[in-house]
Amino acid sequence: MNRFPADEQGPPVRPSVLIVEDDSSLRAMLATALPDLDVRTAGSLAEARAALEPIPDAVLTDVHLGSENGITLARELRESHPRLPVLVMTAFGDLSLAVEALRAGAYDFLTKPLDLDVLRTALIRASETHRLRREVRDLRRQVRMSRGMGDLVGESAPMQRLFTMLERIAQAPSSVLIRGESGTGKELVARALHDRSARRDKPFVAVNMAALPENLLESELFGHVKGAFTDAHSQRTGLFVQAQGGTLFLDEIGDMPKGVQAKLLRVLQDRRVRPVGSDTDVGIDVRVVAATHKDIDALVESGDFRDDLRYRLDVIPLVLPPLRERGRDVLLLAQRFVQHFAERFGSPARGIATDAARRLIDYSWPGNVRELQNCMERAVVLCTESDIQLSDLPPKVAEARPNSTVLAVADHPSVMLPLEEIERRYILQVLEAVGGKRSEAARVLDVDRKTLYRKLERWKAESIP
Repeated sequence: MNRFPADEQGPPVRPSVLIVEDDSSLRAMLATALPDLDVRTAGSLAEARAALEPIPDAVLTDVHLGSENGITLARELRESHPRLPVLVMTAFGDLSLAVEALRAGAYDFLTKPLDLDVLRTALIRASETHRLRREVRDLRRQVRMSRGMGDLVGESAPMQRLFTMLERIAQAPSSVLIRGESGTGKELVARALHDRSARRDKPFVAVNMAALPENLLESELFGHVKGAFTDAHSQRTGLFVQAQGGTLFLDEIGDMPKGVQAKLLRVLQDRRVRPVGSDTDVGIDVRVVAATHKDIDALVESGDFRDDLRYRLDVIPLVLPPLRERGRDVLLLAQRFVQHFAERFGSPARGIATDAARRLIDYSWPGNVRELQNCMERAVVLCTESDIQLSDLPPKVAEARPNSTVLAVADHPSVMLPLEEIERRYILQVLEAVGGKRSEAARVLDVDRKTLYRKLERWKAESIP
């Protein structure tokens, strides 16, 4: 199965393979028998050398090419293109030929008659290895040149859209609500907004709503006067006043107690705070950026979050993509973490081995960027070579296998599914993947929540006898 990602502007790019075989009939048969590969052919060493531009993802060559030898080609390619995988085939299951081919730098050795399924798998695996090698080689350059904002980096389309949005809203004084799974970097986004705003020279103050009990949260946010409550032995300046002129980041706003929500709403409306125990208001000029990993719309529907406060906070919504939706950003971030931790710990690690890179891509990263960072810190600590090896990764990452496609539709027309049934199954799978959160499912599917609700209600009604 071809696991190469789709080009964001078009269909998946097929692996390109050069087949070198002097038997013209076999050459033609292989070219037509591998429709999922971009095959070009050559009948001699001279034709093979001429066909190497552009460089393919893999080369398959027969050992016996008339009076010439395919092992010669393997040796030449090892010198000129050391990362290009060369597979050697022969009609003779001769162990000495296999050893000679491998010593010449061959990636794999196949015997005739060829099993087309085995051949296809070998060529796709070799092509993937070549692309990963090239990608790993380019990672350091990409880390230096990648577009980003501070500690936020990414080349994927979702991140590029996010960067564009951040540039557009950075100067605005409006409140921002950042939604995204845990570990996606919501505080980094808040800091990026602050650093690109006119408030950059003023304080950036962050507080986690889930980390403080209700009886302390009000005092933390708004401050208190001496004697306002037991143990209030001195006056305390609240975070709103501490952030005066700057940005206040309210993380995990979905965990804010209902009692504090009403007081926060009043502050956002009046732009004034009253410390606990005081009868005097203090004017504030603060941009509020809030964040949550919870489904804030569902919290409003259940009555656990004030609707009017949601609208006050959600003036400009931002949604952070999970790492599993960011494609090859996984390797870009992994290389960045390798460089950071290697410098910090004095490790010899400088890059990532190909098989380790493949597992990083295959793993689904439920903990997102935070989990990837912890994984690479461990890998750098354990690494004794110049590249992170598969054995340096945590077992659950090292043993990862590629995610299966969301929908499997049979090739035979008689068992193909109607489009509406495919849509129904896909939506239900997405809903299951996000834990039944309809608003989150609507975001992933990029459809209006009301549209999703109507479909779900209709399917529910249709299932009732």
